[in-house]
Amino acid sequence: MKTTLKNLTLLVLMVLVFKSCTKDDDDNMSIVDASDIPQIQAAIANGDWKITYYFDSDKDETSDYAGYVFTFQEDGVLAVSNGSTALSGAWSITSSDNSNDDSSSNDVDFNIVFSSPVLFEELSDDWEIKKYTSTTIELYDISGGDGTTDFLTFTKN
Repeated sequence: MKTTLKNLTLLVLMVLVFKSCTKDDDDNMSIVDASDIPQIQAAIANGDWKITYYFDSDKDETSDYAGYVFTFQEDGVLAVSNGSTALSGAWSITSSDNSNDDSSSNDVDFNIVFSSPVLFEELSDDWEIKKYTSTTIELYDISGGDGTTDFLTFTKN
C-alpha cells in the first residue's frame, strides 16, 4: 500500500511539473533568431512600455525607473518621459551570426543607446533577447569585464 501511494504521489508531481512547463498559447514566447526581427520590431514599436525588472550586476535597480514611460518609435528613436522629464535615445534590433555573446548560431541583439543622464546610460548596451511576446520583452547581457549578468524586462503599459 505504501509503495502504491508513493508511486501515485510521484505520478501526480510529475504531471504537475510537466503541466507547468507548457507554453501559453495566447502569447507564445520563443527562441529568437533573425527571422523574428520584423515581428519583434512591430510589437515593440506599438504602444508605450515600462521597465518592470532591471537587475544590474549585483542588485535590483527596477525602482530607479518607476514612473518612466518608454516609446520605441519606428524611426529608431527611443523617447522616455515621466511627465516632467523627457529624454531621447536610440534603439534597434540587429542580427549577427558571428557574435561571441552566446552560443546560438544567429545572434539577435536589442540595442539601446542613451548619451545621458547616467541613469539611462546604464541601459545602453547590445542586449540579448531572452524571450518576447506582444506585451513583454526580456533581455539580458553578460558583461565582458567581470562575467556578471544583467537583466532588463520591458512590459507594455
